[in-house]
Amino acid sequence: MPALGEKVRRLLEAKDLGDITTELCDFSLKEQNATAEAQGVQPSSASDFMPILGQTVTYIVACVLINEHDELLMIEEAKQSCAGKWYLPAGRMERGESITEAAAREVFEETGLNAEITTLLAVEAAGGSWFRFVMTGRITGGRLKTPADADAESIQARWVLNPQEMPLRANDILNIIDIGRAYHKGARKTGALESASEPLWHGSILPTRFPHRRNYLRVLAVARKRASNSMNILISEKNAHHFPTVELHPNRSLHSTLRKFMIEIFGAELPQHKPHGLLSVEHCASEGENTDGICLNLLVAFRPPIEQISLIGKCIWQELAAPLDERLGRIVSSKQSSIPLSVVR
Repeated sequence: MPALGEKVRRLLEAKDLGDITTELCDFSLKEQNATAEAQGVQPSSASDFMPILGQTVTYIVACVLINEHDELLMIEEAKQSCAGKWYLPAGRMERGESITEAAAREVFEETGLNAEITTLLAVEAAGGSWFRFVMTGRITGGRLKTPADADAESIQARWVLNPQEMPLRANDILNIIDIGRAYHKGARKTGALESASEPLWHGSILPTRFPHRRNYLRVLAVARKRASNSMNILISEKNAHHFPTVELHPNRSLHSTLRKFMIEIFGAELPQHKPHGLLSVEHCASEGENTDGICLNLLVAFRPPIEQISLIGKCIWQELAAPLDERLGRIVSSKQSSIPLSVVR
């Protein structure tokens, strides 16, 4: 499969792999509903579900911005329900925006500062229709909002050393603040994925601007072959060779969707595996299609060698050639080398 290496390379460089057509989706919502009905379970979502911002899906952006003094940029909320509480610059994406554009807009509206967004830090998901994209970057200008500038967006903004000393709107930001601080301390400016040094941090990964009609989870599943210790990639042979892809169920957690998909491929006795993290996110508002689909490219690592893994779906293991096998092996061995994907309630 001569194109395999190029496809893996594109994922590692946060580039899209093109449109996910019906032929390239291995487990559509329609197929998931059919499976549920065959098991006597009433489907909880229509098969023709379409992700539309403000109607069927919610995308949130939140920004962890840290200055040279390790201080965190925070805002005092103006909304009546949480007035006087402090939080990160954050808010809902609007129709027609990219994830990066929404993050920069929220920072400016709530803090008065201009920000260059440099990388995705984490993605959080509640069900399959609510996502929070956590970003970071650098301040490039503007004027810090003071109480004299208070408006409906925020009362003021402030650089804070210890956010736990502030009356927080919610503690859900503490974990992503820790991720942001760890990234700023440990990430290298360039060539992070090429370095063999530890800890291995991911480089600057911005969401790829590519439109999708539905919400998808594309799986880059890896396992080693015991005989040669070579890295192997799971490839779907359904219609055309591609990385296994499942449509996200809007009313199920991502973990549930992934597990049901893995059972379709490996059977009920799943070999031990672990979602490592996201390699990239694809999104672009599609005015023509009137949809706001995303594709999450997830790295999944299997512990057993492929000699001990049985396949029942239309998939095969394909050996990955050097130097991509070494590069991917370094990513798998380091927790910081992919984007954390958290499933929240």
